[in-house]
Amino acid sequence: MTKSKSTPDNKKGKPTPKRKVAEAKSKSSILSPATSRSDKKRLKEQTRLRRTEARAAFMRGDENALPYRDKGAARRFVRNYVDSRRSIAEYFLVLIIFVLFLTIIPNPTIQLFAIAIMYSAMLYAAIDGFLLSRRVKRLVIAKFPNESARGVGMYAWLRSTQMRRLRAPAPQVKIGANVN
Repeated sequence: MTKSKSTPDNKKGKPTPKRKVAEAKSKSSILSPATSRSDKKRLKEQTRLRRTEARAAFMRGDENALPYRDKGAARRFVRNYVDSRRSIAEYFLVLIIFVLFLTIIPNPTIQLFAIAIMYSAMLYAAIDGFLLSRRVKRLVIAKFPNESARGVGMYAWLRSTQMRRLRAPAPQVKIGANVN
């Protein structure tokens, strides 16, 4: 430890600043430097452009732009496998809206028919999702033995429940394409 060279003879040379002045000085040094309107506008435009480019890369399926849940060869295979087939689950929302309109009709026979359609579609979608999950998991384990197959079944099922046009990243293969 070093000794302080402060002695009664050796004063600091200026009075202690008032609290108000010291707080104002510390606040002004903390705040970022003031920028002009044109600088702010340019920065905002650059940020918007970067976000647009990142979104486009994500939708293309660029590996560097994908979040952790979508990265890897196994996940790409699962996306392509799901995108190459049709599923009733992707049309479920449209079907439910149709059923809603049918239940508005004041005919009990039509209402019962609509509800039967809805429940049978739900059951079929659940069974299809379960079978898809098992099939995809088996294929991933066979095709990518070094990668973890954890969560790929749920990933496939959730992707199959989205309408094809709304899937992100966008589908890379056409319906009916062979992805094995």
